[in-house]
Amino acid sequence: MSRVQRWWLDLNSSLWFVPSLMVLAAVLAAYSLVHLDDSIGHEWTQRHPLLFGAGADGARGMLSAIASSMITVAGLIFSLTLSTLAQVSSQYTSRLLRNFMRDRPNQVVMGFFVSIFVYCLMVLRTIRGGDQGAFVPSLAVAFGLLLALVSIGMLIFFIHHIASSIQAANVIGGAAAETEKTLNKLFPTELGEAATPAEKEDLADLGPLNWVPIVADESGYIVGIDEEALLAFACETDAVVRMEHAIGSYVTKGSLLASAVEYPNAKRLVGEDSAERINKAYSIGNQRTLDQDAGFGLRQLVDIGLKALSPGINDTSTAVLCIDRLGSLLALLAGRDLGNPVRAEAGVVRVIAQRPDFASYLATAFDQVRANAAEDLAIYLRLLAALRTVAQRTSRPAYRQALRQQADLALAAADKNITVPYESEQVHQQYRLLRQALDA
Repeated sequence: MSRVQRWWLDLNSSLWFVPSLMVLAAVLAAYSLVHLDDSIGHEWTQRHPLLFGAGADGARGMLSAIASSMITVAGLIFSLTLSTLAQVSSQYTSRLLRNFMRDRPNQVVMGFFVSIFVYCLMVLRTIRGGDQGAFVPSLAVAFGLLLALVSIGMLIFFIHHIASSIQAANVIGGAAAETEKTLNKLFPTELGEAATPAEKEDLADLGPLNWVPIVADESGYIVGIDEEALLAFACETDAVVRMEHAIGSYVTKGSLLASAVEYPNAKRLVGEDSAERINKAYSIGNQRTLDQDAGFGLRQLVDIGLKALSPGINDTSTAVLCIDRLGSLLALLAGRDLGNPVRAEAGVVRVIAQRPDFASYLATAFDQVRANAAEDLAIYLRLLAALRTVAQRTSRPAYRQALRQQADLALAAADKNITVPYESEQVHQQYRLLRQALDA
């Protein structure tokens, strides 16, 4: 992901960008309709007195009433939005705030009411009456009335949308849907051609390599990497670039970010001047984002589940919803190629990437949930059921081994915490079904 792409994504996820565009559209619409009114004259309005019969004073009064009511409703909507963000942060997790801020219906509704206010102000200043030379832009005034009528429906829609968006099932489903989009976009991800075993041996045959350390220019989370830029740099310098940190990792200014080494007879040596170019390929921010970080999507669902399992809330149903969604996402991952960390161009190894493997995704999804399940039978049952769903989607030995490890850990935790024989038997029955799926 380049810096321009990162900037565009940040812009789209802000609360002000879409409303600003809508305000600009309102200004253009007001200017266009007033200009059209001035061009076609006003004789035709006399044939439709019910629609265009308002004089200068009536038009001013109506637009003034619309403008004042719209800015009042806009303030109410901003207050409701901030209240919703605070509730989501406290009840679920603050990591979901970005999802709500980038929610397009919220942005459009905010922009709609502010745009009507600006539109009415722009039209009001063109109305003249009496000695000034009468001019009433009838089309523009009628359009303002139409926007006011539509705003009633928009307000009802917004209240319904807010009430629906903070329900646990919808919050979890939305986070899972965003993560699924990221998974579909990222896997498989290639930086060129996948390196073959022979090409890996060619890199190993070079012997001990003098890797040049590339340090980070700033502190923060790696939210994006421009793979094409790294590949182009490696090809131009006849070098190999090795990423030292994966997407979502935290780096400190001055710490190791990547390493580079040139092949024998390289076109030019890798030196300190290369650090700036490699740093530009990394996007570093204050918080993780979903755009290239699939693990962050799993982290969001895990955080919601952990909040639900906390003693102060103790909401097992919400935690079960999170486990079900995590199982669906991992089942999707189980059927995908997570990519080869070694990439080549024209048969030559160029980039060695850092990629989370399937076992690390499993650990991210289930380790903390299992550790916080305590004596909750439903959590262990849903956890084993989710693992069984994932096991049915893959036949890869490495994936199945990671699933077996998670199954054994879940059974051990259940045996430690659940002492009632009736409940313990249910866990063991679910475990046996999971092992049957793994051994199939």
